[in-house]
Amino acid sequence: MTELFSNLTYVDLIGSTGTLIVVSAYFATQTRLLNSDDLAFPLINLVGSFLISFSLYFNFNLASALMEFFWIAISGVGIWKGFKERRRATAT
Repeated sequence: MTELFSNLTYVDLIGSTGTLIVVSAYFATQTRLLNSDDLAFPLINLVGSFLISFSLYFNFNLASALMEFFWIAISGVGIWKGFKERRRATAT
């Protein structure tokens, strides 16, 4: 087990951190610690996905890159809708 962490590169550490962020956000929504309608949810997912994408730049994998592309796009839609709803709520 120690060998696994001793061979961890800087790029692997960044990608693994991104994975932990995305999985933590999912866990938080499943345990009702975070509401998926909150703006924080897509923002957290976007940050995690960018970190994973950074690691994919150095260790490319098409399936993972496609997953991250869609994850970023969907997070962007969620952020856009969140800002749109906020703007509408403050206008009334």
